[in-house]
Amino acid sequence: MLQLTKIFPFETAHAVHGYDGPCKNIHGHSYELHVTVAATGTTDDFIAPPGFLIDFKDIKRIVKAEIVDYFDHKLVLSKAYLLAHPEIREHENLIVWEYEPSAENILLYTRQQLKKILPEHIKMRSMRLYETRTSYAEWIED
Repeated sequence: MLQLTKIFPFETAHAVHGYDGPCKNIHGHSYELHVTVAATGTTDDFIAPPGFLIDFKDIKRIVKAEIVDYFDHKLVLSKAYLLAHPEIREHENLIVWEYEPSAENILLYTRQQLKKILPEHIKMRSMRLYETRTSYAEWIED
């Protein structure tokens, strides 16, 4: 199977409500999102001109518009966190979620958004979201 991967860095802050550890406090990460796509059909033959499964710049445009621009330099908090910390409601660049903004949930959100808008002939194969250099959440197609 032929696959393409594009990497996207972005900066986001979050806090995890109900967690008994340092992540319960607002803190930030330099995230790195790896998006891997593949063709929906077979790719045994050479690809017709221009020879791209999908142009890397098209992947970049889609992911930047739908994911990077949404999260970059934003603070993501759950409604539960804001109920416990109402003073934060007026924070600039605040994204409020129903669920906790863990790396796993950010990755699942990303998959849902991209699945809606990728071209029909392209399917998601996998995604990795690095929260640190050594820790990541990963989604892989079954």
